[in-house]
Amino acid sequence: MELSYPELALLALAGGAAGWLNVLAGGGSLLTVPIMLFMGLPGPVANGTNRIAIIAQNIVAVASFFRRGFSDFRLSLSLAACASVGAFFGANVGVAVEGAWFDRLVAAIIIGVMILMATGGDKSSVNGSKTGEPKNLVLGHVLFIGAGFWGGFIQIAVGFVMMPILHRVMGLDLVRVNMHKVFVALCFSLVALAVFAARVDIAWDAGVALAVGNAVGGWLGANAAVDKGAPFIRKVLYVALAGMALKLIFFP
Repeated sequence: MELSYPELALLALAGGAAGWLNVLAGGGSLLTVPIMLFMGLPGPVANGTNRIAIIAQNIVAVASFFRRGFSDFRLSLSLAACASVGAFFGANVGVAVEGAWFDRLVAAIIIGVMILMATGGDKSSVNGSKTGEPKNLVLGHVLFIGAGFWGGFIQIAVGFVMMPILHRVMGLDLVRVNMHKVFVALCFSLVALAVFAARVDIAWDAGVALAVGNAVGGWLGANAAVDKGAPFIRKVLYVALAGMALKLIFFP
């Protein structure tokens, strides 16, 4: 289906907000995917199309971190390789989820985040002093296979999966957490997009509109992460989680 120019403009604006949020915390796809569903795109099409924007967003974000002196491509590549394996299998599952089941899955994700907040299970992932030296490398890589599966499967809230692994398990500070997160997401999103494009009709016009917005938002988010540091990232993360909870309660 073809979207109107106002719809494409709306997607670009939503993409800007989503890109900024995704780089700093996560959950941006909770803006973009529901908007595409509302516009009439089937679940698998919206799920696959969203990957175009994620790729554009993370290309810009990786370049922005690199220009600001933040890069560790050796670790990023090894984590991305593990995540890409998981993403291949996850995407093959994701292409089959549509309709009411897709909507229920999105709701279940939000409930999971709410439980995490209520039990305090996310505190160690956003508090505490961490360093730039990674630890628990084997466990971290194994967990990234699972994170990649989730990212390939649905993408939504995958940032909230990767951040605790990088911060809590591997002991990285939040700026480097985001540095690795955007690189890994870029790589596994390429794998996921290839799987979706082979199985469903991607809405390329919607994807390009989202990509423009996400790229701008990704650039702003990466620079904000470096300039404002961990305290700002924590605040954005909490706001993102609260927003997801409010969406479930008032806009199910």
